[in-house]
Amino acid sequence: MKFLKELPNSYCKANLYYWNNKFIIKFEAGMFEQTYKISEMDVSGEDEIEEIIGDTFLEKVVERFKQMQDDFDYVLDSVD
Repeated sequence: MKFLKELPNSYCKANLYYWNNKFIIKFEAGMFEQTYKISEMDVSGEDEIEEIIGDTFLEKVVERFKQMQDDFDYVLDSVD
């Protein structure tokens, strides 16, 4: 997997990779990760991917991280 660049934002670590004819966007926040794969045939390149990752999409990523944390906390609490 080839690292292309960091995608700056104020909430989480976001990196762009290229592998096996796909762009891979990897978001990391604490112990959680979200990965999105986009075929190179579906976009014109890195610039279009940065457009895709606008405020609206990033808000959904952040919301999903919060849901992941809530789900994990629920599971941990139920183990007691």
